[in-house]
Amino acid sequence: MPKTLRPIRVCLIMHSTRSDNLGVGALTVSEVAILRDLAKRLGRGIEITVLDWKDARTPYVSGPDIRIIDFGGRELLDPRRYLATARASDLVIDIGAGDSFADIYGGKRLRRMFIMKYLAHLAGTPLILAPQTIGPFTKASSRFLARLSMKWSAVVASRDKLSTKAARDMGITRIVEASDVALRLPYDAPPTRAPGGPVRVGLNVSGLLFGGGYTGKNEFGLTMDYPALVRDIVRHFHSIGCEVHLVPHVLVSSGPMRGEDDSAASEKLATEFPGTIIAPRFASPSEAKSYIAGLDFFMGARMHACIAAFSSGVPVIPMAYSRKFEGLFGSIGFDRTVDCTKESPEAILAKIKAGFEDRAAIKAEGDAALARGKEKLLDYENALLAVMQRIRD
Repeated sequence: MPKTLRPIRVCLIMHSTRSDNLGVGALTVSEVAILRDLAKRLGRGIEITVLDWKDARTPYVSGPDIRIIDFGGRELLDPRRYLATARASDLVIDIGAGDSFADIYGGKRLRRMFIMKYLAHLAGTPLILAPQTIGPFTKASSRFLARLSMKWSAVVASRDKLSTKAARDMGITRIVEASDVALRLPYDAPPTRAPGGPVRVGLNVSGLLFGGGYTGKNEFGLTMDYPALVRDIVRHFHSIGCEVHLVPHVLVSSGPMRGEDDSAASEKLATEFPGTIIAPRFASPSEAKSYIAGLDFFMGARMHACIAAFSSGVPVIPMAYSRKFEGLFGSIGFDRTVDCTKESPEAILAKIKAGFEDRAAIKAEGDAALARGKEKLLDYENALLAVMQRIRD
């Protein structure tokens, strides 16, 4: 009688089961779904440990195969528990919070990532870099540490062609170009609507951009007055009789990240434009995607809010503030992104108006691009499966 193999033990870092940023949460929910599917294909159980920052939100990832360990700055100062967890795991998977493996969000976040990566290397456990944005790295020290960690990793997966190029420019030759795992985020399809009624237009307003960035000094280099642009968008869609929904995707109630909250900006706009609908405070990424799936047209500056629309068949115009947007959507042949760091507000508004009128074509383009994205994502799943197949007692 063949021996029953023990469950595969996986440690997730730079994921979150309870982040107020539902984009980071979408990555985690989707990663867990992928791991469960692969373990099932291998006929094995799975035990997933998530080293999770201590957000107050109730976890939206759960189950008998999930263990959550509170993790923060104190645990990095004394990393013995992390090292023990990594050593007891078969794999450590790092998704870099989607786009944090770069210099653009400041040195503190990147240093924390490097510490966690190198502790995984020290533990001797294979490190998997799940599909994420790689770079840009503007500092020589960052490029050196990033290059070395990627060379030591068992799998390096990017989610777009620009990240693949950034890694290859640093000398990384073994790289899987996939797509964003949140393309697989589960959701509930909206109920069938009766014919007639206003067109439902959704807009995600980034609280981070609305407030001028982390410092209020426009460190993302926008070429326009972002609050004025979103006001013009809301004003336009009201003027043509649409039902306008403001859809926050980063929901921070208190604490040092309060400036990133999308809700406050949305509430301010709703008071200025009576009749505007604010989406509820979602309890999970899947709940947010289910709401977005019920809209007829969508725009947003939070990339995962746009991915929720895109992957549920809603025509979408992503409003980019970094190269991750064009990298992700462009890599799968979806070229409707507008660039808030290069284009004028007049040009962006014109593209949004034209896109709304052409939304049937955008949907067709999006559906074809989604099929390509899911196909590319299989490359990551197959690379991960190959590593999991080698795990024995």
